[in-house]
Amino acid sequence: MALWDRIKDSAQTMQTQLVAKKNDLKSGAFRDASMAMCALVAAADGSIDPTERRRVAQLIATNEVLQNFPADDLQRRFDAYLDKLTADFDFGKVSVMQEIGKVKKKPVEARAVIQIGIVIGGADGDFDKTEQAVVREVCFALDISPAEFDL
Repeated sequence: MALWDRIKDSAQTMQTQLVAKKNDLKSGAFRDASMAMCALVAAADGSIDPTERRRVAQLIATNEVLQNFPADDLQRRFDAYLDKLTADFDFGKVSVMQEIGKVKKKPVEARAVIQIGIVIGGADGDFDKTEQAVVREVCFALDISPAEFDL
């Protein structure tokens, strides 16, 4: 199977798993950690162009699991995390990782945040090395083995 197909299949599998847990994913901590993860993946290479920003915002707005929350609220949070990362990536990353860390004690939410990172990273068919690296870093921060997600 080609890498492209594996990435697509993996992202689709993650999305299916997320939808199955949708009713368990309604906390503010999950919402904030998810938006922080989306921003982190979007800015994984240290920059984000307007096209990428729009693409990720569109994915957030149409993601069935994230429809538990008002779209404008998600957009505002995503933009705020992205602004932190684009202003100073290293300092912003510390703040974003702290936000993600708030779901550490909730295994269902923690895994769902990682899955959202994989879905966002793989949405364009190219879950590249920098995106994989930040998702792997989040796995370690949440005490979840990256191998669980084939990372």
